[in-house]
Amino acid sequence: MPQDDLICVGAIAGSFGVRGDVRLKSFCADPAAIADYAPLTTEDGSRSFDVTLTGAVKTGFTARLTGITTKEQADALRGSRLYAPRDRLPSLPDDEYYHADLIGIAVHDTGGALIGTVQSVQNHGASDLLELKVPGLGETVLLPFTLENVPTVDLGARRIVADPPEGLLP
Repeated sequence: MPQDDLICVGAIAGSFGVRGDVRLKSFCADPAAIADYAPLTTEDGSRSFDVTLTGAVKTGFTARLTGITTKEQADALRGSRLYAPRDRLPSLPDDEYYHADLIGIAVHDTGGALIGTVQSVQNHGASDLLELKVPGLGETVLLPFTLENVPTVDLGARRIVADPPEGLLP
């Protein structure tokens, strides 16, 4: 399956207990829905798991993955991101986007000049931030992903129009 058809829906944060359960972070709008999209695969597609949620913890869920029966196996998966095929996921309203669809898109200012390219989408609790790689700048820039700062996202044209806050860019 092409990588474009896979969406990252969660990540394994480590083991939970001694019977192979894992701590699972869900990146889904409805966090518990992550189990509905199984089987989930690792990024390289080498492993696939059915998921059974077994409880809730502060940062997500505890879960049982098929084929994982020991703490050591669960520990070995720590940091693994889990992916589901796009066609298993719900379609989104016009003003919502899967983060994976935004990576690599060119960002232009309201005058049409290139600002940079989306490297990642981050969320540190308040709202999403677009991490932009700006040509000629050593470090990346975080642009708040709000309607005010990002009035246009055209996935078909692979183009974002941004009106960054004063002072964000050099």
